[in-house]
Amino acid sequence: MQLTRHTDYSLRVLAFLCLKKEGKEGKEGVVTIAEIANYYSISRNHLVKVVHHLSNAGFIITTRGKGGGLRLAQAATDIFIGDVVRKMEPHFDIAECFNSSNQACTIEPMCKLKMALNEACDSFLNVLDKYTLADAIAKKKYKAISNKLPPEAFSAMRQKNITPT
Repeated sequence: MQLTRHTDYSLRVLAFLCLKKEGKEGKEGVVTIAEIANYYSISRNHLVKVVHHLSNAGFIITTRGKGGGLRLAQAATDIFIGDVVRKMEPHFDIAECFNSSNQACTIEPMCKLKMALNEACDSFLNVLDKYTLADAIAKKKYKAISNKLPPEAFSAMRQKNITPT
């Protein structure tokens, strides 16, 4: 099963916010879309849509204006990866027969593959339900590395597609 780019970016946004949760200068981990877009080298416009969906789903809180930005709406230990994937994916149409408006398969009435694929999809999501955002982020490694490296090292790492974990 492959997740959409939208879901991938959603998980990246949440991971970034999790890492920045401590914040500095009293900002309580508030970051901007531009910061995230720059860090991951992805489209700011695309991230605006992702952030909107994450906010509507209750995973993040957004604040407009000067000093505004994004932050997690709840503790990383309370955000389950399975919930994020379910709310961000538009559908789980693994095969054509999963979409009721587009069924052109001639053997569909006697095929049992759909049942097996549906079970596999459920198992996939059930595994993701076991993990929280906190489980998915190795903050101790990130802190250990980030405390030892100058800020310019991170931009060099990003250019080479290396993450500090």
